[in-house]
Order: sequence, then structure tokens, then C-alpha cells
Amino acid sequence: MGAKTVWLVGFLAAYWAFCLAVGVRQFRAAATLQGYALAGTGVPKWTFILAFTAASLGGWVVLMHPALIYRDGFPYAVLSFIVVVAPLAGLLFLKRQWLLGRRYGYLTSGEMFADYFGGDGLRVLMVAVTLLFAVPYLGLILLAVGQFFGAIAGAAGVPEPWSRPAAAAAILAAVLVLSVVSGGFAAAARGAALQSVLLLASLAVVGLIAWNAVGGWEMLQAALAKWGASAVGPWGTTQGRGGGNYNAAFAVPGALQFTLGLGKETPLGGLWTGVMGLTVLMAMAGIVCTPLASMCVFASGSPGPFATQQVWVSGFLAGLVLFVFGTIAGTAAHVLGADARVTAAGLAVSAVLPAVAAPPDAPPFAFFFSPLVPTYLGLASPWLFALLAVGIVAALQAIAGLLMATAGTILSRDVYRRYLDPTASDRRQVAAARTFTVMVTAAALLWATTSTGSLLAIASLAFPVGVQLALPLMAICWMPWITRKGATVGLCCGIAGVVVTESAGVSLLGLIGLEIWGRWPWTIHSAGWGILANVVACLAVSAVTQDEAALGRRLAYHRYLRDHASLPAAKQRLKPLAWILVVVWLFFGVGPGAVVGNDIFGSPDSGPRGWLFGVPSIWAWQILFWLLGVALLRFLATTLELSTMAPKNVKAALAETTAAPEQRT
Repeated sequence: MGAKTVWLVGFLAAYWAFCLAVGVRQFRAAATLQGYALAGTGVPKWTFILAFTAASLGGWVVLMHPALIYRDGFPYAVLSFIVVVAPLAGLLFLKRQWLLGRRYGYLTSGEMFADYFGGDGLRVLMVAVTLLFAVPYLGLILLAVGQFFGAIAGAAGVPEPWSRPAAAAAILAAVLVLSVVSGGFAAAARGAALQSVLLLASLAVVGLIAWNAVGGWEMLQAALAKWGASAVGPWGTTQGRGGGNYNAAFAVPGALQFTLGLGKETPLGGLWTGVMGLTVLMAMAGIVCTPLASMCVFASGSPGPFATQQVWVSGFLAGLVLFVFGTIAGTAAHVLGADARVTAAGLAVSAVLPAVAAPPDAPPFAFFFSPLVPTYLGLASPWLFALLAVGIVAALQAIAGLLMATAGTILSRDVYRRYLDPTASDRRQVAAARTFTVMVTAAALLWATTSTGSLLAIASLAFPVGVQLALPLMAICWMPWITRKGATVGLCCGIAGVVVTESAGVSLLGLIGLEIWGRWPWTIHSAGWGILANVVACLAVSAVTQDEAALGRRLAYHRYLRDHASLPAAKQRLKPLAWILVVVWLFFGVGPGAVVGNDIFGSPDSGPRGWLFGVPSIWAWQILFWLLGVALLRFLATTLELSTMAPKNVKAALAETTAAPEQRT
């Protein structure tokens, strides 16, 4: 048994022992429903901060982020802005949901929606969205872990059958089930907190390995200069899109392109136009709108962690890792042998990486299991190889435990108790939640190991569908004039808009002869099309379904929020400034205006002497707007108090917080 195998097995055993120990330790506290589902609404500050960061990033960044920067160049790196965009969404919803959860004792977002709107339609939709999000996404996580572990286990010399992807996925599923079933949400949150640290540390070290493999900063600058001055790359040149005829790996290819969509028409100069970047970030920020995020908020002991998580941990720390180390790992791969075209043109500095290729219009999931990161790990010493491998396994499963705990609780609370056993005791509800957790995980594992193609197609719907919940949440937190019918019809139309502009829906339309567009027409992501349909339908239906009695019911919730979350009178004058800053930042940082960054600090082909900050202009522009985004988060979260509040006594509507919504007053 080689040194890599020994180190790998040792670190994996220690990590999985930690996961199991956390579950066993929380077993007694998880005996009650509130203890199992929400950790007794007392998740510690730093556990929440780290766990919510892991959930926001989703674990995808370690493998997928460098690989897609490799595939599409700096324009794709706009997705690093998830570290700012997700907190921006959180600023709208977290604090106000926490207040409602404390006041009315909600355990799930389905209860909150049913209570606020006075009907079960949105509760049923919450269950459907939860399953659509949890099962395929959990299956994707298990598949990713299996594929990754199979790659690194083979390199480490781990014998069959333990190095098989299916075996690794099954082991991970078993460990997660035992941990979550034993300790509930508290165990999942503590596991995610550790995984968040490992996620960020692993990606940072991968970036450092890439930087070292290139030969240091000056060598990286020189290599990027030669590559940027050529037309060699995955998408050729921008051909005037976004200004100038630049190497498409170094420039955003325009604000928008009116193409028919992938599969029908390939965008010139690349997929990542300004609008595409903005709408994909909307999809990724959808995690903040999902029932998983709501349960994390309900479980927090106070709103105190929200601002720290949004500004400093997600915005600054995770941003530093993604914008610097993730970008280095992805771009350096081109000059380290991964890109056969760059190597053939004599632009590579070494050939330590294997050649990696995929069609330019392949969906992002095509690179999810890229060999880039496993090969980077092979450059490390045996113990660092093993430590990073375990860190990446942990990163990939960072959201898995939270998904499992959330899905189990929602099915127990919003299906079993609501419709099958209305008088169910705490004990029976906890037993049902544990049973559903096992069933959801088993379904995800079976799907991941038997039908990869369909899993990837359905998993691609998870995030864009999740962001459609933003409109119902806006109704609860900010807009009382949105009616129940408006929110319901809008959500259904939004989901339909997502489906028909994703691969699965395009294929279904083709079966009935409607081959009108491909995936993501007009370089607008399915999340953008869904939100457009959602907003139009929601506003139109709400306008014609106003009811005075129902409005009065909703206003009672908003009066409570106004009393506990309103901005002090002295700061009201700052609201217009806040709107202006957010719109300007979104437009120029992650939207159509990002094309300004293509050459404002020097054209991509001018080299270090022509680059104002010594790096390609688009990279400097992204880093600049990342830092401005952190400052914007700080202003909104603390100065405008969107994530802080004066201490007030939040009285529960009933002493029994697990009462059914219809029993609350």
C-alpha cells in the first residue's frame, strides 16, 4: 500500500468519523420535532455563518469553477460574484423571515406561505420545489463525489472495488444518512460548517499549486500576455462584440446576443454575455430563496450572524478565494498543457496537465467531473494530496446534509402531518422525518448510479426553479399587495418559463414539433426567462384579484415587520441612494455594463506593460467590482440595517411553536 493510499484512507476515516460523531452527539437533542428540524432554534453564530456559506456556494466551486474558467476564460469568472449576489438576496429575506419564524413558530417555509396567504396551494408547491431541488441535486453531489473519488483513488492506488465511483457514492450516502438521521439539522449544520472551511481552503491551495506550476507571478503574467495577444482559445475572438476583436477568453462578448439558443445557434465569441452572466447569477442566488435557506434562518439563534456571513465571510473571504485562486487555477491550466490548441501554438509553459476538451456549447455540467483538479492534486506531496482530496470530498457534500435534513422535515411536516396524520405527536413526526430522509437519499443514489443523463438534465432545473420563489418571498417580506392567486400563478408560470428554456423542456417541445429555440435563447439563462414570466403573471393576476379581507390579513404581518424591521426615520433619506448603488453595481459589475471592463484598463493584447494593474483588464474590473460589492454589502447590511436590528421583544403568537398554522392567531 503506497503512501498516498495510507494518507487518503486515514484522512477519509477521520473525516467520516467526525460526521458520525456529530450525529451521535446530537441524537438526544433531536428527540423533539423542533430539536430535530431546527436544532432547537439555537444554531450557534459561527456554525450558522459557515454552514450558510457552504449552502450558498453549494460545493460546486472546487471542481466546476476552475474547470469552467478553463473552458470559457475570464468572462465565465463573473460567476465568482455569487459571493456578493447571494448575500444581496439574503439582505432582502433573511432578517424578516427570522422575525416571522420567531413570532409564529414556523418550522418550514410551507407553513409560512400557507399561514400568510391563507391557503395550501403554495404549501404544495413548496413540497414540489423541495423535491425537485433536493433529489436531483443530492444525486448530482453523490455522482460528483463518486467520479472525483474514482479519479483520485486510482491515482493513489486504492484497490478495487473501493475505487469505483458507485462504491464511493454509496459510502458517502451511508455516512450522511447515519449522521443526519441521528442528529437532525444540528448535525447537518455542524458538518456543513467544517465543510465550508475545507471548501475554501482546498480551492485556495489548488490555486497556489497552479501558480507554482506556472513558475510564479511573472511567468503567469507573461503567459497570459502571449495567450491574450493570440486568437487561440475555446471561442476564438469576440469579432467586435463588447468592443474590439479580442481573444474571447479575455473579453465579455457583448451585452446580449439574439441567438436561438444552444443547440440551435452558438453565440459568437462565447456564451457569457453580460445578460447571461447576470441571469446565471440570479439562478445561483436562488439557493437563498429555497426552503433550505428558510429553515437555516428559522434555526438560527438570532439574526446576529447574518451581516457577518454576508459581508465578511461570503463577500470578502470567499470572494478572495474565488476571484484570485479560482481564477488562477482555471486560466493557468491553458498554459500548463490542458489546452491542446494553446500548446500547439507554442504558448504553453509546461505540459504537466493532460489535454482536456469539450464542445464550446456543451452545458456546464459537461465539465463538472473535469480531470483538471485531480491532476493538480497529483502535483502535491502524498499527505497534501490526501488532505486536499478529503477537503474536496467534503466541499462537494457541503450542502448535502442540509438538503437531506430539510427534505425529510418538509415531507414530515407538510405532507405526513398535514394530510396523513394531523394528530401526529412529536415522536411520530421525527420518525417520519427520519424515514423520509432515508427515502430521499436512496432515491438520489439510485438515480445517480443508474441514469446519469436524466439526472444532469433535471438537476439543471434546480437553481433556476429555486429563484422563482423570490416573488412569494417578496410578498411576505415587502409587498402585501401581491395576492395568493398572483403568487401561485406567477410561481407556476415562472417554473414553466424555466422548463421550456432548459434542455429537458426543449426536448419535450421537440417531441410535439415545436422546435422553436434551443437552450437559453438570446443568451438569457432559463432563470431570467422564468423570472420574467413570473413577474408578469404575478403582477397581472394580483391586480385583478385584490380582496379587502385577505389584504387586511396580510397587512397584520407587515405591521409586525414594520414595528421590528423598519429603517429609523433618520436613515430614510438613504433609501434612494441604496437603490441607485445596487442598480449601478449590478449593471456594470455583473450585467450588460461589464463589457466596459474588457479594455478600460488596457486591451487584452497589450501585455503587462499595457495593463494598468499588471493583469488583463477584465480580471482587474472583476476584482474592482468585487471589492465595491463588499462595500455595498456593508452599507446595506449595517448602515441600512437590513441584517441588523435594535433589540426588541419578539413575542410568539402561541406558546406552542409547533402548532398548526390554522391554529395560530
